Amino acid sequence: MSRTTAPLSDAACRSAKPTDRAYNLFDGDGLYLPVQPMAAKAGA
Repeated sequence: MSRTTAPLSDAACRSAKPTDRAYNLFDGDGLYLPVQPMAAKAGA
């Protein structure tokens, strides 16, 4: 039996925090949201 994944909600997408490594949040229907590490800001 295959594993089921709950669909991504708007709140889950907005609360995704960047970490030191990239990761994906999966939707369950073949879609995913890639979350990239935060880039350092250039000095102003």
